Amino acid sequence: MLRHSYGMFMAIHFYNKALNFLATLTLGAVLPVYSMAGSYGAGIDNSQWYLAESVFECSLVHEVPGYGRAVFRHRAGEKLSFFLESEAHLMRPGRGSLVVEAPSWRPGVAARPVGVVKVTEGRRPVSLDTRQAVILAQSLLEGMQPTVTRDSWYDGNPVRVQVSNINFNGQYQRYRSCAANLLPVNIDQVGRSRVAFATGSKKLSKTDMNQLDNIVAYIMADSTVERVFVDGHTDDVGSRIDNRALSEDRANVVAEYLKNRGVDPDLITIRSHGDRYPASRRRAENRRTTIRLQREGDRPELQQANGYGSASAG
Repeated sequence: MLRHSYGMFMAIHFYNKALNFLATLTLGAVLPVYSMAGSYGAGIDNSQWYLAESVFECSLVHEVPGYGRAVFRHRAGEKLSFFLESEAHLMRPGRGSLVVEAPSWRPGVAARPVGVVKVTEGRRPVSLDTRQAVILAQSLLEGMQPTVTRDSWYDGNPVRVQVSNINFNGQYQRYRSCAANLLPVNIDQVGRSRVAFATGSKKLSKTDMNQLDNIVAYIMADSTVERVFVDGHTDDVGSRIDNRALSEDRANVVAEYLKNRGVDPDLITIRSHGDRYPASRRRAENRRTTIRLQREGDRPELQQANGYGSASAG
């Protein structure tokens, strides 16, 4: 009887230990990232920087083992930016710190605080403005190690993400060459554009020509642009017939400029609308020609021409 009771006791004991072990495994599978407070950064043996380059964007990418990536990004028409990218939500949203530290092989060099950074949810929890991005790049060139610190999601212990300076210099010089050859604008800046006109006018100003030159540069570089919609508009002053003719002239003068600068005439669709589609109650904003670039994969329903800035603006 005692042997039977002892056997039952041991069976229950090992059963409970097995349950606790399985629970630990399950918790680790469900919450693998929340218990991973600590420091993340590449060492001498595995620190690499990679440059992705085109006329549209230059990106310097650094793998941070165990965390994700640190990325310097420079889009055409914009300034340098920096962000951390991670699939694991290690940092709690809130205010973190950015400090430039000396690597372990440079003892005695004091750390330099850069400022507070905002940590958010999502795949890019930390995004820095141009000023901070430039400070980071300069510190890496000086052999320093920028570090972002923020409390962890799970236990409040600090999570430190260190950006390694090893192998940075050579790739940064390549990045500078890439940045020098970027287009003057990106698709977000020229995908939908407008040229304004004075009352009754169909003449292009020097500023208008510079704007159209940027649009031409983008079209010539992006082989996915399959259609360029040029839509002329007027305000409601004058007769409908005169306004229709004026809007056609305004569309044609823009389209001819694009053609003369090298845009394939077969890409261009010219439309004139008179005063049918006002963009605003202000007449000055309705005297315009809009230019919209359609790329492969864009939705066909967006071809409808209405007021500039609406969901279906032409």
